[in-house]
Amino acid sequence: MTPETLSQFYLGYIDCLNTQDWARLGLYVHGAVEHNDRPLGLDGYRQMLENDFRAIPDLTFNIAKLASQPPCIAARLAFDCTPVGTLFDLPVDGRRVQFSENVFYEVAEGRIRWVWSVIDTAAIAAQL
Repeated sequence: MTPETLSQFYLGYIDCLNTQDWARLGLYVHGAVEHNDRPLGLDGYRQMLENDFRAIPDLTFNIAKLASQPPCIAARLAFDCTPVGTLFDLPVDGRRVQFSENVFYEVAEGRIRWVWSVIDTAAIAAQL
């Protein structure tokens, strides 16, 4: 992949998440995907995402920054949402919060194989 095609691939992945089109997730995510060095596999990764949408019914992944240098992608994702209950062990309880995630991906065999994510929980705590 070129940097341009890798960026387009990532845009398709984000669209898949935002539409919750789980049938297409395997087009973007490798069957042996790892998240923060935890081997989840495609089913575990999908379950993690479904749990995210249950905890945050209005969840939308917004790309604030995107850089791609094959086989790697770096993104800053921005969130403006209203989680229910607790989020990252913080008592959000239906309050609107804004936060970001810095996430890095490595692609292997044409799909996302490794994901490293850092979420700005301090920003959420400051809003509570």
